[in-house]
Amino acid sequence: MSLDLVVVGVGYVGLPLATHACAAGLAVVGYDISASVVAGLAAGRSHVGDVSDAEVGAILAEGFLPTTDPKWIGQADTVVLCVPTGLDSAGRPDLGPLKSACAVVAEYLRPGMLVVLESTSFPGTTDEVVRPILERGGLVAGQDFALAYSPERIDPGNRDYGVRNTPKVVSGYTPLCAKQCAAFYGRFVDSTVITSGLREAELAKLLENTYRYVNIALVNELALYCHELGVDVWEVVRCAATKPFGYQAFRPGPGVGGHCIPIDPHYLAVRACADGFTFTMIEAAHRVNAGMPGRVADRVVELLRAEGRNRVLLLGVTYKADVADVRESPAIILAERLLADGVAVFYHDPYVPSFPGFGARVPRRTDLSAGLAATDLVVLLQPHQCYATGCLGARVRRLLDTTGTVSGEHVIRL
Repeated sequence: MSLDLVVVGVGYVGLPLATHACAAGLAVVGYDISASVVAGLAAGRSHVGDVSDAEVGAILAEGFLPTTDPKWIGQADTVVLCVPTGLDSAGRPDLGPLKSACAVVAEYLRPGMLVVLESTSFPGTTDEVVRPILERGGLVAGQDFALAYSPERIDPGNRDYGVRNTPKVVSGYTPLCAKQCAAFYGRFVDSTVITSGLREAELAKLLENTYRYVNIALVNELALYCHELGVDVWEVVRCAATKPFGYQAFRPGPGVGGHCIPIDPHYLAVRACADGFTFTMIEAAHRVNAGMPGRVADRVVELLRAEGRNRVLLLGVTYKADVADVRESPAIILAERLLADGVAVFYHDPYVPSFPGFGARVPRRTDLSAGLAATDLVVLLQPHQCYATGCLGARVRRLLDTTGTVSGEHVIRL
């Protein structure tokens, strides 16, 4: 079997990549160390919200092979690394999964192969971490094989922009490596942007997410100030957003979640610190964003105690609306704080069968209407479409809206 591509790690980044490559006619294998993920894909089941079961079935029919066997790597013209790059228990970059994946690829690396890293990491990762591992067998990057970096730009739940129509930033260990990388992605994406070096591409990705992190912190802090003034922060943001130049609207919320926005700035800050530089703005943004779930908890407790009540229903505990992902969700910290204050906490979310880490301490309400009726205070964290926020305000006794999407006499906004 002649292979165009092996995707290492078929999660929320790797599976959409494999899907688009297959649709373009490439012969693709998806390698993952999770037997359950591979078994699910082989049975036509998707574990990624942006890829449907029907799409998995379609690429299987086109020859896509999910596997836990790394031997297929040795038959590929191109290998793309899409493994997680998270934080360890101390909040520092954890490159363990990436190093392990590189070691596997190194075993099967052959002359002429193109190896691309898509995982987000600090500047220098491709050259200083990935390259030495791949070169252990004697092959040299830029001479015997091509090495490149092309940051993933997946936005879960985004129906307007995906792999094909989002410009692909590409870079290479050498100019020829970059050209090979651009030629590869050019087979199934609409446009590529070639950078002058690996670090430029690595930093571009970190800048994209740090930009959002900092601006979210700004509007979150503004929301806190507006609360003190008795001003509607949502009206402030709406009016500012009418300016056709020099401003982009960001909206406050209960905190920042997901695998990218709250994580990637740490990669930039930690590497900068190692280089003797301090990103004071990232530190300030982190203090604001990390403190938001606690601020919301304080508001909840204040509202409950003012009426001598104790039951709270959290609506939408995922990190993003209509996305089945609770990674780094601010709802987790909020629930912990409320439980510590003796509040009886329940939740409703069609995307979350069980609230990770809480079990029976935070029971799930499966019937929305019954859940709304049986609670003293509803806290809207994510405006899932199923909540019909336009009429939600009329169905509750009292609601704290952290999303700015509900109105009514019983609604209190963040």
